[in-house]
Amino acid sequence: MSEAASYLEGLLREALIPVDPPDELALRLEGALTSITEMAADELEAWELSAMRDPRNWARPATALLVGTAAGGALVLLRARRRAQQQPTGVAGLHLPALGRSAESALRDLEREARKLLGDR
Repeated sequence: MSEAASYLEGLLREALIPVDPPDELALRLEGALTSITEMAADELEAWELSAMRDPRNWARPATALLVGTAAGGALVLLRARRRAQQQPTGVAGLHLPALGRSAESALRDLEREARKLLGDR
């Protein structure tokens, strides 16, 4: 029974080896998120404030706001993660002050990417 269990465990280890996605996938995802964010911003720019008096007109701007916010947030996280992967520091073995500096750096990256998306508003 032990031999069969170890054989099964070996098969599972082989089958569950992590696979990195292709580099072009991240670029395609970034392009799609950028496009969605820009379309949502265009929709909100075209929206007229006088149309808000009628609640039936609220659906499109609300949807554009939600979708644009979600896509923009995902884009910020994707870019910050890519930047963090390009500069690996590793968390194992870091003491508390170094971990704090690492967290501050990650927050600065998120802020920088958010400012890029919002156009330094």
